[in-house]
Amino acid sequence: MAYDEELADRVRVVLADEPSLTERKMFGGLAFMIGGNMACGIVKDELMLRLGAEGAEGADAALDEPHVREMDFT
Repeated sequence: MAYDEELADRVRVVLADEPSLTERKMFGGLAFMIGGNMACGIVKDELMLRLGAEGAEGADAALDEPHVREMDFT
């Protein structure tokens, strides 16, 4: 299994009202695109979220939360 289908279904429910939502298989997982830009994705059982530029207030605050880390494919 390349990505968690149950998690993908949960994301689909949350993003269901986005008119420009598309899905694309990427990074060995699944990416959710809004207006052609990656908004979030799933690799194995992990949810990846695009939080903004490094140093952005929301991104820095999110990294202080438990179970949150920067994305690293290595």
